[in-house]
Amino acid sequence: MKIGFDFDNTIVSYDELFHAVAVEQSLVPAATPVSKIAVRNHLRKIDNEAAWTELQGYVYGARMAQAAAYPGVIEFIRTAREHAEIVIVSHKTKHPFLGPQYDLHAAAAGWISTVLVDGTSPLFATERVFFELTKEEKIARIAACECDYFIDDLPEILQMQGFPAHTQRLLFDPEHGHDGEGVSARFGSWQEIQAFFEATWQTGN
Repeated sequence: MKIGFDFDNTIVSYDELFHAVAVEQSLVPAATPVSKIAVRNHLRKIDNEAAWTELQGYVYGARMAQAAAYPGVIEFIRTAREHAEIVIVSHKTKHPFLGPQYDLHAAAAGWISTVLVDGTSPLFATERVFFELTKEEKIARIAACECDYFIDDLPEILQMQGFPAHTQRLLFDPEHGHDGEGVSARFGSWQEIQAFFEATWQTGN
């Protein structure tokens, strides 16, 4: 069995970090809900899309080390390694569109090597982590990795033309913002995903 993981907003939760940085930079009121989407919506509402774009580059670059893993995801990955091959496939630009040209791939790789560990051992081998520059290249990589399951927070990725037919499309939707149409299953937490796979492993599927 091979399980593929998206990275941003699937393994990594940015809600607290985006809110903290946006308040720190006086981009949003402190009373704004602690949510990446709430920060984005506020900046778009005041017609400040440029600030939102630059904020993303800063968070994913200079402040990446402060991002948190979603509750339960590290525990699941540790368990999954005992039953399956695991791989990260992310669609991520090399540098931000605006602002300082941080190396976003290096920042993400550093986070993975620091946070996604079991003791001092990495949970993902370096050669099993892929950052693709386009969505099409991401889909091609998922196919090349021959994933039996792929977990992503974006329905548009799971529903893209060319997504491998044999790969189960698992939607991670902690905000319950999608209806689950066009995916194999939808989950609101990593605990739910763990329960799904534990049942699968018990039946030998």
